[in-house]
Amino acid sequence: MKKILTLLAAGSFALLSLSACGKTGDGTKTLRINEVTHSIFYAPMYLAETLGYFGEEGIKVEFTNGGGADNVMSAVLSGDTDIGFCGPEAALYVQLGGAGDLPTVFGQLTKRDGSFLLSRKEEPDFKWTDLKGKEILAGRRGGVPAMTFEYVLKENGFTEDEIDLNFDVSFNNMTAAFLEGTAEYCTVFEPTASEVQAEGKAFIVAAVGDASGEVPYTSFIAKRSWLDKNRDTAKGFLRAVMRAIDFAVNADPDEAATYLYKQFPTTSYASIVTSLESYRRIDSWQKDMQMTEASFERLQDIIQSAGQLPERGSFAKLTDNSLAKEVYEELNK
Repeated sequence: MKKILTLLAAGSFALLSLSACGKTGDGTKTLRINEVTHSIFYAPMYLAETLGYFGEEGIKVEFTNGGGADNVMSAVLSGDTDIGFCGPEAALYVQLGGAGDLPTVFGQLTKRDGSFLLSRKEEPDFKWTDLKGKEILAGRRGGVPAMTFEYVLKENGFTEDEIDLNFDVSFNNMTAAFLEGTAEYCTVFEPTASEVQAEGKAFIVAAVGDASGEVPYTSFIAKRSWLDKNRDTAKGFLRAVMRAIDFAVNADPDEAATYLYKQFPTTSYASIVTSLESYRRIDSWQKDMQMTEASFERLQDIIQSAGQLPERGSFAKLTDNSLAKEVYEELNK
């Protein structure tokens, strides 16, 4: 949270608010999207591009990997990007800092944690209480994956002194550290989870998202001023992603994988198919792209339980569901 709050100054002192959606000669609008990381978990966003849905809306997207929610929010506040794609907690922290032109969540893509729990042994009858006294690699301290996992343990009756989460290994190095012998369990996103299991090196015993319930995990965020000036473009963007969510949920995974492969050239086709099946199985994507107040309050419960939220934020100030609601109704007449 401290990192996010320091970004307020950068947003306040930006000399110019860069005009979003630069137009090309043919009238196509370019949207700059800064994503928290590049993951199959966010498949519908990439499918919207490869299926041509963005193009049909007269939109060209330019993706930048922010490498963390704090970097994404910095880009939003400074005007270096039009839309930030990360967890809504980044916008929440800015809200609590009292910024004027608030970053606003106008669409939600994923609605639960996308990680899976790996064990060194097969556990067909796994129960969360089996983790008592066990060391677990669950992410960096203060990160939403780690906080969500800690919340799941507490919801299953664990007390603080019974939780042994190892926060010493960076997110990108967790799987390697686990396979080299660190900890007894590790949380991993797809396709890595299924690939490790296919190699017989570890076994998936649970989906964290099933246990945590619905949480607004990743959302599309823009400054209020940007949304006010670019409402139609924002709706076109949401329409493309919403159509892609429907495709990701209902199309044959083998067909969907053919459109995703160019986005993940170092991942095998089989792993992409398996990943899509995994994320469909746990109902990962928010079909109407509207954040619910109940899920937002659960997110605040998770952050507060981890000691990372000094006060509660306002759902009404953080979100604008009106655009997603209009688009969803248009598509489902």
